[in-house]
Amino acid sequence: MSTITGKPPLAAKYGVHRRTVRQAIASAIPPPRKAVRRKFRVLDPAAEWIDAMLREDLKAPRKQNTVERIQKRLAEEHDFDRVSYSTLRDYVRKRRPEIAAEDRDGRRHLDGMVPQAHLPGEEAEVDFADVWVRVAGEAVKCHLFTLRLSYSGKAVHRVFASQAQESFMEGHAEAFRVLGGVPTRHIRYDNLKPAVRQVCTGRNRVESERWTTFRSHYGFDAFYCMPGQEGAHEKGGRAGRRTLPQVTPGSRSGCRLAGGAERTARRDR
Repeated sequence: MSTITGKPPLAAKYGVHRRTVRQAIASAIPPPRKAVRRKFRVLDPAAEWIDAMLREDLKAPRKQNTVERIQKRLAEEHDFDRVSYSTLRDYVRKRRPEIAAEDRDGRRHLDGMVPQAHLPGEEAEVDFADVWVRVAGEAVKCHLFTLRLSYSGKAVHRVFASQAQESFMEGHAEAFRVLGGVPTRHIRYDNLKPAVRQVCTGRNRVESERWTTFRSHYGFDAFYCMPGQEGAHEKGGRAGRRTLPQVTPGSRSGCRLAGGAERTARRDR
C-alpha cells in the first residue's frame, strides 16, 4: 500500500477539492448529499393562473394571451403585480410549448378504439330511421323504429307515421313483448327528442317526465351516446334503412306493417 504523503498532491493528482480527499481518508462511504433547497420564485403563486391562461390559447386564435395581457390579467383578476415583465416573459416562453406538447400527448393517448363486449340479454340499442312504404299503392315516408339486442343482433322493427313520443314508447313495448323481456343493464340511445328534453355536458341529459315514468315502469336504464362525431360509433349497431312491403292502417300512433317488419326482424337475427 502506498503511503499518503499529503492532501494537496492527491487533490491535484485526481483533480478534486481537498475537502473530497479528507472525506475519502475519513471513510470509504461518501457522506450523504445535502438536500438542495429550491429557491422561492416570485412567480410561484401565479404559475397555476398563467398556465390556465396559456391553455385557453389552445382553443383560441393564436396567442390571445400575450405577455402584456397576462401581466394585466394577473393584476386585475388575481391582484398579483409582483412579477416583472422580463420574468413573466421568460416563464411564458418556456411554458407555452410545454403546455402545447402536453395537450397533444393527452389527445394522442385518448384517441383509440375500445372493442365492445356484450353479455346475453344485458344491452340493446334503439334508433329511428326513415323508410318508404306503399300505402294503397302510394309511396309514403314513414319512420322505422328498431330495437336490437347487442349480443345476438336480434332486432324488432316497427314502422310509424311519426317519431312522436307515443310511437317511441309503443315501439319499446312491442319489442319487449316480442323478445319476452327487458335488457338487464341498459339500452343505448342517440339524443332522440322523444326521450331527451335537453342535452347537457358529457352524458348528462334532462329527460321528459313521461319517458322517465315509462322507463321506471319497465325497470331499465338509458345510456345516452355522446353528441356529434364523438358518439358516432358508441352504439355499434346497424340501423335498418329499408323499403318494406305493403302496410295497412295501424294503431293510434301511425301505420304499422302487416307482416314485413316481422320478416325483416327474423332476417336480422
